[in-house]
Amino acid sequence: MVRQMRLTDISIRALKTPTEGAAIFYDDSLAGFGVRISEGGTKSFILTHGRRRQRETIGRVGVITLQDARAEAKRRLAEYTLGRERPHSIGWSDALEKYLAEVKATCKPRTHEDYEYFLKRYVRYGETRLSDISPHDIRSTIARLAETPAVQHRTYTVLRAFLRWAHRQHYLDRDPMERMQAPPASTPRDRILTDEELKRVWRAAGDDSYGKIVKLLILTGQRRGEITGLTGGMVGADVITFPSDYTKNGRQHILPLGTTAKEILGRPRPRETLYFPARGKTTPFNGFSKGKAHLDNRCGSSDWTVHDLRRTFASGLASIGVTLPVIERLLNHVSGSFGGIVGVYQRYDFMPEMRDAIAKWEGHISGLLVGSQTWLNE
Repeated sequence: MVRQMRLTDISIRALKTPTEGAAIFYDDSLAGFGVRISEGGTKSFILTHGRRRQRETIGRVGVITLQDARAEAKRRLAEYTLGRERPHSIGWSDALEKYLAEVKATCKPRTHEDYEYFLKRYVRYGETRLSDISPHDIRSTIARLAETPAVQHRTYTVLRAFLRWAHRQHYLDRDPMERMQAPPASTPRDRILTDEELKRVWRAAGDDSYGKIVKLLILTGQRRGEITGLTGGMVGADVITFPSDYTKNGRQHILPLGTTAKEILGRPRPRETLYFPARGKTTPFNGFSKGKAHLDNRCGSSDWTVHDLRRTFASGLASIGVTLPVIERLLNHVSGSFGGIVGVYQRYDFMPEMRDAIAKWEGHISGLLVGSQTWLNE
C-alpha cells in the first residue's frame, strides 16, 4: 500500500500497522521522502529516487527525528541531482560472497574460515541491500552477542573489515560503523582443568569426530582449527606437519605423534582428504556447539572451553617436569623462549625432547584412567 500525505511527528505516530506486507506513506512536501511500516510494526524513514525508483533506508523512526531524516533526504537528493557517485545496489548475501572470494586469495585458510564462520553465523541480513542496513541495525546485531564477549568482539572486528571493504568497492556511500565504538575485548582466560576434570572429559568424549578431536586436543595441545582441518598430507608415520600457511604465526610446525594419538587418527588418508569432515561435506567439522553441549551433559561440567585444553596441556607438561622451551616448541610459540634475536638464531628443533614430552604426557593421561577397561575409548 502506498499513500501520500503531510508527514509530521503527530501523523507518523498515528500511522497504523498494515495487516500484511508493508505500507509506504510519502511526504507531499518532499518528493520521494516517506515512512515505511513493516508488517511487524517497524517504522523507517525512506527515500525513493531516480528513474529506476531506487529505495533506500535513512533510519528508524524514533532513532532519528523527522527533521533530521528530511534534511538527510534533501542532502542525498542534492548529491544525486548533481551527479555525484552513488553506491552500486547490491544485496548483503551477494556482497558477502564476493568479499569471501576476494579475501580467500590473500589470507590463510583458517583466517578465511574464521571470517566466513562469524559473518554467516552471527550476522544475517539475507537479501537486504547493503545501503539499507543502518548503524542501528549493526548495533542491534552486536548487542545481541553481549552474553558471549569473545564472540561479540570477534564479530564486530570481522564485520567492520567487511563493511570497510564494501565502502571501498562503492557498494556503500557511507560505512555504517564509522563512528561505532568497539565492544570491550574479553578478559583472557586462565582456566586449567584438574586431573579429575580431564579424566571425566576424556571418558565422556565419544568415538565420533567431535570426541576424537577433543581427545587429540588433550594429547597434543594444538589449536582447535589446526586439528579440525587435518588432512592426509599433514599426517606422517609419526609426526604431524602443519604448513606455514595453516598456522597462526605463519611458521611450519612439526609435531611428534604419540602412540595414542596415532590410534585415534587411525588409517592414513589420501593427501587432500580431511580426517574430520563436516557431515556430507568436503569442509572441516563444524559441529562444536552441539558437540560441546552433549559432552558437557555426559561429563557433568560446562564451565570450560575447548581452548582451555591447550592451556591445560602446557601446565600439565610443566607439572611432570617438561622444560619451558620444549613446551613452547610443542605449542608452536614464537615469543617467550624463542622471542627476539633468539628466534632468529636458534634453529635446533627439539624433536627428541618433544617426543619424550609427548610420551610422558600420554603416560600421564593413561595413568589418570587406570582402572578403565578400555581407557582410550571410554
